[in-house]
Amino acid sequence: MMFDLPNHDTLYAALCNRDDTYEGRAWVGVSSTGIFCRLSCPARNPKPENCQFFDSVGACIEAGFRACKRCHPLAPMAKAEPVIEQLLAALEIRPTYRWSEGDVTRMGLDASTVRRAFKRHFGMTFLEMARQRRLREGFTTLAKGGPVIEAQLDAGFESPSAFRTAFGKLLGQSPGSFAQDALLRADCIDTPLGPMVAVCDKHALHLLEFVDRKALPGSLKKLQTYAKGSLGFGRFGITDQVAAELDAFFSGNSAEFRVPLAYHGSAFTKDVWQALREIPAGETRSYSDMAGLIGRPSSVRAVARANGANQIALIVPCHRVIGADGSLTGYGGGLWRKQRLIELEQAYRDKSAA
Repeated sequence: MMFDLPNHDTLYAALCNRDDTYEGRAWVGVSSTGIFCRLSCPARNPKPENCQFFDSVGACIEAGFRACKRCHPLAPMAKAEPVIEQLLAALEIRPTYRWSEGDVTRMGLDASTVRRAFKRHFGMTFLEMARQRRLREGFTTLAKGGPVIEAQLDAGFESPSAFRTAFGKLLGQSPGSFAQDALLRADCIDTPLGPMVAVCDKHALHLLEFVDRKALPGSLKKLQTYAKGSLGFGRFGITDQVAAELDAFFSGNSAEFRVPLAYHGSAFTKDVWQALREIPAGETRSYSDMAGLIGRPSSVRAVARANGANQIALIVPCHRVIGADGSLTGYGGGLWRKQRLIELEQAYRDKSAA
């Protein structure tokens, strides 16, 4: 059962004292190692600025952390149900394998039983956990200078036709029913953090989102209404510019985006998005900071809503907004991506300071 976590200082003190008071109620993720632990872990204490505290193991996994091999934070769940122990062991052996329900069935396990067990203990299914693991392993490989492995692009599309089919499902249409010579055109752009959908017209970028974001279907339908149904597939020169600038960003060459943007929101929301673009790469702001920047210090909640409504990920850097206590807080693309983006942008801050 979830409970309200104490503040960062209280939990960090408990971690340093190896206090077991929060056993089963709080865990720590260490950004410098990518590992999450119990607060009673015997490992050397990390620096406080590298610690993020979570109220569930599932939240740790969703944020991109892997389980510590010293304090074994997954052990209580594994011991609670044999199917969990068996599958966690299998995942540890094959962390980059693309698991399916067929694999689970071939192990002699009932797929529905497995789904319920993992949802009960982790808030996610085994297949979702395995996918998180593949993505994390892929990012780690890339960060070390390795190639973009297949697992990184697990959520991607093997061909243009596969993208068209998936895109059509998001909007509840068949690929053949989309407008020809459409005003707005969508295409897929691969990135080290997973593929993104870019929607552009001849002059500007209207949407850039990770394909697995839950809000994506609703965002696309709004654009379809805006364009009076003139939404189809393909690229404009703007799409190529977005792809090139994203490539420069992820390769560490440039955090500057020059592509023209088309905002779809209220005047207040647009002010928030513009303020987000003024946060330098490698720096973060709190929601209250953002409210002050736009001259609306009492509108913290409205700022948070505008932040969450952002439809142009990375370029309008809503990932640079964190909680007042330093916690990552929510991110539509997944907390694990938010953490990886903040880590990646530290290199840009270091360059500017040099």
